[in-house]
Amino acid sequence: MRDPHCHSSSILVERPADAAFEIMSDGVKQGAWAWGSANRREVEPGLFLGASVFTGAASYVRLNIDRERLLVDYDVGARKEEMQFRNMARVIPGDVLDLGANKCVVSLMTWRTSAQTDADWERLSCIHEAEMFLIKGLLERK
Repeated sequence: MRDPHCHSSSILVERPADAAFEIMSDGVKQGAWAWGSANRREVEPGLFLGASVFTGAASYVRLNIDRERLLVDYDVGARKEEMQFRNMARVIPGDVLDLGANKCVVSLMTWRTSAQTDADWERLSCIHEAEMFLIKGLLERK
């Protein structure tokens, strides 16, 4: 079944979970793989601004980081006054999945708003799946 409310994508990464979590929980580093808000810069403490590689539209992002659980919630908006929770990333250590300590699984989830058309939702879902390969590549080439 294709979930009409939440899209998730995951990928196995041959790096320890703490290394993967660093790229998922750093607002500037995230700009290297997040196509909806690329080329990020910090505009005030904890608030980042990037631009969509597809439309050029500005995108503000605030990260809510839970290091203990290797979880990041992302608040996103075209303007900082309109930001809302949109995405979540989770890193699962390899040992939890019997993969070994030097591997992990990185997952990215997003929830559909009522304003998103079917085409917008399909594009976002495809983008997140492609971003998984960017994350894997960035982590494994080090």
